Amino acid sequence: MRVAAVPAVHPYVVAVTEHDRVAVLPDPVPDPAHPERWWPPLVLDAAWIRANADRFDLVHVHFGMESLPEGRLAAALDALDALGKPLVYTVHDLQNPQLDDQSAHRRDLDLVISRAAALLTLTPQAGAEVRRTWGREARVLGHPTLLPAGGALAATCDDVAGEPGTTPPARVIGVHLRDLRPNIDALAAVRSLLAGLDALAQAGILASGRVLRNATTRDPALELELAAALRDRADCELLVRERPDDDALLAEIDALDVALLPYRHGTHSGWLELCYDRGVSVVGPDWLAMAGQHPDAYLGLERDGDPGPVVLEAVQRATRPRSAARRRVVADRSCLRRAERTAIAHAHHELYRELVAQTGARR
Repeated sequence: MRVAAVPAVHPYVVAVTEHDRVAVLPDPVPDPAHPERWWPPLVLDAAWIRANADRFDLVHVHFGMESLPEGRLAAALDALDALGKPLVYTVHDLQNPQLDDQSAHRRDLDLVISRAAALLTLTPQAGAEVRRTWGREARVLGHPTLLPAGGALAATCDDVAGEPGTTPPARVIGVHLRDLRPNIDALAAVRSLLAGLDALAQAGILASGRVLRNATTRDPALELELAAALRDRADCELLVRERPDDDALLAEIDALDVALLPYRHGTHSGWLELCYDRGVSVVGPDWLAMAGQHPDAYLGLERDGDPGPVVLEAVQRATRPRSAARRRVVADRSCLRRAERTAIAHAHHELYRELVAQTGARR
């Protein structure tokens, strides 16, 4: 089964197409001066579709529609229809995390959801929203682990840094602000973190906060506000570093008792998946669909609620970094997640096979 995925290189796409009967085309390069860049995706260009129609059986769109020029998505869908090539769309983002203004993204959703041959999504909450808003059914397949069987992210319980019994004395609650992209509500997340630290102090629990962000961000003015908000808090540090590689990122996650997600809008979270696989408890917005990805390891913050008790409960539930309990959680989840990833890839192959067979029967 030859799939033109948009994009081909994303870890999620690699996970769901990890099947011996699925071949994913490499991302065509839109700009030779930047061979590493796949956007705006040429797979969603009518001329590319017509010129490469004999190289793929179907198109599966995941991310990247927001980078297309006006009108290109509709023209691409028309070209696929004319060739009898099915399109699958996974509804990752009911709200696009890269955008403040969602109007263009909503127009793209109206177009692609109405015309896709099949829809997938990751949580029942998102599936219900697709049904309510567009009157279509999206098959729900859970988010697979992003930790592959080999490579830098292939850590098992034995790879977790440190030995049992070397846990730090203070609980650590961390929030990764990354590059301050539009859906990150950095100041609100820091306020929630500080309220949680206050609640822990009142409960007599030794704790510290850790705010991490990339050295290069999209909002220099916000950097100054964050520094000011933390200036007088000896119990919370701001760590500014270059964007971490895979190993460094896992080390940062492994060092936490609790991860606080800083999102103001969005739908699903690959970051949450990494925390889950590494045995780190998560606190995040209760109004986003991501709350349904791993509800057993996720405590929701209400929009106007007090975050202190939520953070306190998360810390009380959490396993400690480098502890035997943390290692057991990671080990127990690892086997289940590998089997789940295989099943999700198999489900994708079956859907592709059915759609291509249906298309062939109609020709």
